[in-house]
Amino acid sequence: MISFFVNGKVVRTASDPATPLVWFIREELGLTGTKWGCGQGTCGCCTVMVDGGAERSCQMSLQDAASRRITTIEGIDEAHPVKVAWLRESVPECGYCQPGQIMNAIALLSLNPRPTEEEIVAAMDSNLCRCGTYNRIKRAILRASGKIK
Repeated sequence: MISFFVNGKVVRTASDPATPLVWFIREELGLTGTKWGCGQGTCGCCTVMVDGGAERSCQMSLQDAASRRITTIEGIDEAHPVKVAWLRESVPECGYCQPGQIMNAIALLSLNPRPTEEEIVAAMDSNLCRCGTYNRIKRAILRASGKIK
C-alpha cells in the first residue's frame, strides 16, 4: 500500500507502484485539471506541486510519490494571487496548458517572489503553450508578484 497526500488529504492505493502519478490523479482521483501532454516531461501540462516544488507528474511514479505532499490545480484556492492575475490578464485561450503553467508560476514565485522578466522567461520556458500566450503569462506573473497593478 502506497500513501501520500493530495491537496491536503491522505490518499492510499494498492495500484501498481510504477503507475505514473498523472494517471492516478486523473483516473483514480478524478482530478482532471492535471493534463496529459507529451508523457516525457517536456511540455509541462502535467505539472503539479510536490513538497512545494513544481514536478512533472507524468515522470513521477506512485512509488516516487510515497509520503510526499502533492498539490494539483484543484488544490489552489481561486483567490490565489496567480489565479487572480491569470484571469485579470486574460491568459487562457484553449486552456489545456494553463493548470501546468499556473503550478509552475506558483513554484517560481514561492522561490523568487519578485522575479525579473528574464527570470520569468527562464523559469517558464519548460512549459509549452500552443496558443502562444507567453506574453500574457509573463504579465500575469509580474502582476501576481506585485510588480504591476
